[in-house]
Amino acid sequence: MDEALLRSLIPSVLAILVRRGADFAAAEDAVQDALVEAVRVWPADPPRDPKGWLVTVAWRRFLDATRADAARRRREDLVDEEPAPGPAATADDTLQLYFLCAHPSLTPSSAVALTLRAVGGLTTRQIAQAYLVPEATMAQRISRAKRTVSGMGGFPARGKPRARGRFDQPGDVATVLRVLYLVFNEGYSGDVDLAAEAIRLTRQLAAAIDHPEVAGLLALMLLHHARRAARTAPDGSLVPLAEQDRGRWDTESIAEGVAILQAALGRDRLGEFQAQAAIAALHADAPTAEETDWVQIVEWYDELARLTDSPVVRLNRAVAVGEADGPRAGLAALAALDDSLPRYTAVAAYLHERDGDLATAARLYAEAAQQAPNLAERDHLTRQAARLNARRCR
Repeated sequence: MDEALLRSLIPSVLAILVRRGADFAAAEDAVQDALVEAVRVWPADPPRDPKGWLVTVAWRRFLDATRADAARRRREDLVDEEPAPGPAATADDTLQLYFLCAHPSLTPSSAVALTLRAVGGLTTRQIAQAYLVPEATMAQRISRAKRTVSGMGGFPARGKPRARGRFDQPGDVATVLRVLYLVFNEGYSGDVDLAAEAIRLTRQLAAAIDHPEVAGLLALMLLHHARRAARTAPDGSLVPLAEQDRGRWDTESIAEGVAILQAALGRDRLGEFQAQAAIAALHADAPTAEETDWVQIVEWYDELARLTDSPVVRLNRAVAVGEADGPRAGLAALAALDDSLPRYTAVAAYLHERDGDLATAARLYAEAAQQAPNLAERDHLTRQAARLNARRCR
């Protein structure tokens, strides 16, 4: 039994049922029943068209459930005739499913969970483990999300597919990409590597839709993921970018990410994920930290700030300015920002250290440690403060 094949077919089969008139929750139940049947039947009698087989069996299960429910007899007009078995339709239903899972009525956490369940094919238990919440909690979250999108519709009327590349679905392409980036940034926990899963899903989306920002996000993920092995020491502590062993970076992923980015930038439709990927590519291209092209990175941060007007982008730009033009220029750029921004204090500590003010830097590192969003970052900042205090005592 090819479990990878089954999992890859889930989103398109689910999307076909929704397009034919099944509500989201009922369609997913029918698809799960079909998967169980596939596990039972396929080892002895594998189908020539696995997707078509799943669509046929899932649709039959949906019909059975619908006809058995007297309260839903109004659906009978939609389901009177069972489609003839045969090759599954080639319409890009999976793309529609992405947009449905990114419905604007869903919270970000619900959109992420529903995407992993419906498009990624993960089990509720796997998603709960990845988010470190009880399985019952995650089941409720996914159920609420399914009820929301079931009540909203979202796919066009049967027989009226939308033109490829249009974004008048319930969500929009920017929302879909934000959801995928949220998945990527969850990283790894439990038995599901969400960063790798996000890359897989974004590849799938890039194959279905010709859009430079989709390519930009895929490039960004590949470039960030390429540095993953070097980000932590054997004891689990964080290793800053400047101190990472670049020999441990994944050069194949870097080359692929750069090639995808260059093709996207060549279309002259710049977006925020392309700009972020360009910054990541400049870091990846430097043989050593000292050879990083900080001047060009500042220019890309200027583009990114123009596109997003994000204070977090301006915070990161202050670091780049400090590297390109000196720490005092970085501190001047930082002074224009709200000091309540996440990681503001850590950036101030770093720039003061670069400027030689070790006492202020040590104090700020200690303050930043208290504000850290996770244990690994807190431990890193605490060690930075201790290191500077030790230097001052020599």
